[in-house]
Amino acid sequence: MATNDPFQGLLQDLLKVIGGAPGSQQAWLDAARSLAHGVATDGETEPNPDPIVRIRFEELARVAELHVADSTGLPFERSPVLVPVGRGAWALRVLDAWAPTLARMVEAQRAAPTAPPPFEGEGEGDVEALLARFAGTLGPVLVGMQFGSAAGHLAQRALGQYALPLPWPASGEILVVPENVHRFAEEWSLPEDETRLWVCLRELTAHAVLSRPHVAARLGELVDALTLDMVATHQGLAERLGGQTDDPEALQRLLSDPEALLADLLTPGQRRTSEDLVALTTVVASYVDHVTRGLATTLVGAAAPLGEAWYRYRTQESDSEQAAAALFGLDLTRQQVDRGAAFVRGVVERAGEEGLQRLWNDPRHLPTPAEVDAPGLWLERISLPELPDA
Repeated sequence: MATNDPFQGLLQDLLKVIGGAPGSQQAWLDAARSLAHGVATDGETEPNPDPIVRIRFEELARVAELHVADSTGLPFERSPVLVPVGRGAWALRVLDAWAPTLARMVEAQRAAPTAPPPFEGEGEGDVEALLARFAGTLGPVLVGMQFGSAAGHLAQRALGQYALPLPWPASGEILVVPENVHRFAEEWSLPEDETRLWVCLRELTAHAVLSRPHVAARLGELVDALTLDMVATHQGLAERLGGQTDDPEALQRLLSDPEALLADLLTPGQRRTSEDLVALTTVVASYVDHVTRGLATTLVGAAAPLGEAWYRYRTQESDSEQAAAALFGLDLTRQQVDRGAAFVRGVVERAGEEGLQRLWNDPRHLPTPAEVDAPGLWLERISLPELPDA
């Protein structure tokens, strides 16, 4: 039945467009993918990577693999294949890797006790119910767009797969972005082939650590715990909209100021971060940098300039990394980079490289936030005999 209330009719039409009707629950993912690719490529057609560059990366990866396995003590179950991709393809692949987290956010919201009832179609429900449904449906789409935007912008800077110190779904492939590697080498006046080897060493080291089952599982647990914050934000948005139905003027002001209305959704930096997650990802990233620098000293002539360039590249203010990291509750600031480097340095000074390798040997060895700031305490704890199970 058609409604005589123009505002109610507008809400019904918007629900249909953004996915409020049955059968269109994946609208948020489609919107995210489209935005990610468009931002990564600036809307232009993207050529395939040069076959010669692809072959060169494959050659360098074979050299890097042996050294990484020996240095970390983490042998690869099967030799990873480095796959050069364009920015648009990288953005879509990273969004696919993030999709489980996105899906859990949406499902948790739908399962929440205060979630609005399913949209029944045109003419069903009063304005208050429609506003609740609109907010509940708009939330997932906006979050999907936010992740898509972050993936697209991150693709313009990422040198390889592990731009964020988070695990990817199990695969025999590791992505690299030759266009960004070339730009990085050019901006810092570095030999391009040595820069490619540096990237291979770094990506393979990150893969060796983040593909460890207990490391991936722990990071997954910590990221999942933060999805509750996003669900709470969605519910708060619905309550803000629904609570204004008795005051049309206030509702009009709220809807006319989308920046204020969606502030919590559009500023990921406001989300709570987990000290455990920040500590663990900080150590992972710093360990990867440490191993890469050490191997590069032997294999790469420009190791010192590369190390300095990478440190500056990592710590310079970049909205793309910060926005993407904040979505997962990470902190990639210079303070955390230096904090992780101090932990690694402290372990090596006390126990050598062999002591540092123990980081990833056992789930019990993953450091706590307090231990990241006191590496001696971490070494003492992991040296204690393990207590028998009760």
